[in-house]
Amino acid sequence: MLYTTGMKVRIEIDTQTFVRFWLVVIGFALAALAIYSARTALIIIGVAFFLALALNAPVTKLASILPGRSRVGGTAIAYVAVVAILGTFIFLLVPPIIEQTAKVASTVPSLIDNAQGQWKGANEFIQKYHLEPQVDNALNSIKDNAAGWAANAGQTVVASLGSIFGLMTSALLVFVLTFLMLIEGPMWLKRIWSVYNDRERMEAHRRLSDRMYSVVTGYVTGQLTVSAIGATCAGLTVFILHFIFPNVPINLALPTAAIAFVLSLIPMFGATIAGVLITILLAFNDVTAAVFFVVFFVIYQQVENNFISPTIQSKTVELSALAVLASVTIGLYVFGVAGGIISIPIAGCIKVLLEDYLARAKERRKKNDKPLHKLVKKMHNEA
Repeated sequence: MLYTTGMKVRIEIDTQTFVRFWLVVIGFALAALAIYSARTALIIIGVAFFLALALNAPVTKLASILPGRSRVGGTAIAYVAVVAILGTFIFLLVPPIIEQTAKVASTVPSLIDNAQGQWKGANEFIQKYHLEPQVDNALNSIKDNAAGWAANAGQTVVASLGSIFGLMTSALLVFVLTFLMLIEGPMWLKRIWSVYNDRERMEAHRRLSDRMYSVVTGYVTGQLTVSAIGATCAGLTVFILHFIFPNVPINLALPTAAIAFVLSLIPMFGATIAGVLITILLAFNDVTAAVFFVVFFVIYQQVENNFISPTIQSKTVELSALAVLASVTIGLYVFGVAGGIISIPIAGCIKVLLEDYLARAKERRKKNDKPLHKLVKKMHNEA
């Protein structure tokens, strides 16, 4: 309650309202904490959901061809195809990665030798300005750090094995969840629509879900297409550079395509990160080839951003640059790389929901502004 006494204002809030307010605040805080604590599980479920949406169309088409329209059979065939493609890709990808890792490891000693050779030429400068104590301290610090790295090598290997095991477990969960979503998805949709008693409302919500489905599938398909085009062009460029610069190994083309494809799935930042990593790989083999790749990458990014991506992704999400940047930033910082990948389709779905809400609110205002409605409302108030 509000009391005014002279220039003083006194506000009294009953205990029930006060308790309700703080219960709501605490409830939102606990919900946010629960979501943050379960972010790994939510990422796995979200990735499985988007993968199921991406595979839904081919699975549905395969199921319509198979005898008995078996959705389980269509899902199994799609899974076998995906696993075969991934297995072939990994089989061709691992040997070049191992070779490049060994090459980088063998290059490091030569770089140290070159640095030591240049160090002899700097002795006069060090002695002239009496920098021997600082240099000795720096060398001792490097030696101590190297000893620490060597002592922790076993722990690093164990931690890496644990990370690989966790990644494999997460991948297995994603595949199982996606398989179940593809099989049970249509059944759950039928159950949800059967709950509605109001058919008009059900149709409205169905159209809304179809719009959201189109946004997600359109974005996923478009992003995969754009990433595949970029990966193909990057791999072909490295393949051509091998014939111009013999120091560039020909089997580096496949890892280049893999890096470009996977990282390009991350909106806005992924392609740049991929370009930097590929340039570093090429620089260990031939610096001039790395410079040529940088030139190609800059030109291709202009073509992709202005022609390829707008043509393929046109009218699928329709988000402003600010909305895209904000959604990607939130996704990356809260849920990591997977969050950055799925952030834009989620933002697109939120945009669809917001547009539907605003359209319905506008329609209600129009109905309330009709003269007959105003007259009835006025007579009701007067009565």
